[in-house]
Amino acid sequence: MTLHWLYLDLNSYFASVEQQINTQLRDKPVAIVPILTDATCAIAASYEAKAYGIKTGTMIYEAKRLCPKLICVKANHEQYVDYHHKILAEIEKYIPIEIVASIDEVACKLIGKQCQEDEARKLAKNIKKGLQKNIGECIRCSIGISPNRFLAKTASNLEKPNGLQILYTQDVPERIKHFKLSDLTGIGRAMEYRLQKAGILSIEELYKIPPKHMRKLWGNVQGERFWYMLRGVEIPIDATQRRTIGHSHVLEPKLRQVDLAQQVMSRLLLKAAGRLRRLQYYTSNLNISFRTGNGLKVKGTKKFYRACDNITLLSEATKIWNDLIKKNRIRSVKKISVTLFNLKKKSELQPDLFTTEHQQQHLTKRFESLSKAMDKINSRFGRDSIALGNIPSQIQSFSGTKIAFTRIPDKKEFNE
Repeated sequence: MTLHWLYLDLNSYFASVEQQINTQLRDKPVAIVPILTDATCAIAASYEAKAYGIKTGTMIYEAKRLCPKLICVKANHEQYVDYHHKILAEIEKYIPIEIVASIDEVACKLIGKQCQEDEARKLAKNIKKGLQKNIGECIRCSIGISPNRFLAKTASNLEKPNGLQILYTQDVPERIKHFKLSDLTGIGRAMEYRLQKAGILSIEELYKIPPKHMRKLWGNVQGERFWYMLRGVEIPIDATQRRTIGHSHVLEPKLRQVDLAQQVMSRLLLKAAGRLRRLQYYTSNLNISFRTGNGLKVKGTKKFYRACDNITLLSEATKIWNDLIKKNRIRSVKKISVTLFNLKKKSELQPDLFTTEHQQQHLTKRFESLSKAMDKINSRFGRDSIALGNIPSQIQSFSGTKIAFTRIPDKKEFNE
């Protein structure tokens, strides 16, 4: 089967960027953390740290036990986004990027002579050289080349760091039989457990299952799609529509008092509201959840007349917050999540025949205009140049925009 895809996975991306920027971190065990405390976990680790068994999700107190000389660096998400765009520009000197899968992974479609193994290898090596020369010597990647995107991504995991592997369909499952089931894209912990419960413990066993049985195990058509992807067939990606906008934050110990935690919640809400307006959506549902210092998880949801302005959303969020705090007698908050859902574009909105119409809509319009004016000021002069109420100095320092690996923040988000 012909080669059609090149998949590039940047190795230990966040840690590599930090080592590129700060030469004193090179060849040292480095963990990237959301906050500088032993009570948090690593969100990334350099290969020097990985040699000690430290990985994403390792608690820092445990990481320091494994590696007493571990250097913890607070995440600089804006810097990672800057490097991300530089890297994309460098890759596109050699081949167009078809899909940006995450902050550190891209997929490129091979065309013409690039589908030949020798040409594909040459292309991959040129990309690697370009990244090292023009972006930085610490920026390394593993590249997988295969007939479909799924196997190309799988091939990129065969050799790390700085690998280059070609995986043909006839090589499967032999060359990947040492992988765990959950190493394959599309098999998470829950699916792995379901497969194990059905007596499927290895990739070799999974490969032998017929497509109809695979569909039954998954409980939907995705199982059958997986059967074909495992055999090199390219399955079209279904178009997705944005369903939610949200932010979450693990609080530093000094911010865990209820009154300061509420200020962080408000900040997260206003960030989400800023994104909502920039993407030209309205919301009519808001969810706030948090985890307390003693591990209790609580959440509250509220439905309201569609809005995208700061005043309405902050008012609804405050009602949820006060209700949760009072009902559960909360004294400290460790993690907060704010999510806006039931999103609609302006063009999709229908008149609400059951609202106190004219007055509500007029008020909403005024609040929206005010919020958009605040957006312009913050975009021009920097985040929090103007805000609703006073922002305590402790809150101003907390890093607002974060990178979920599957979503790269727009540069404008760092001013929201």
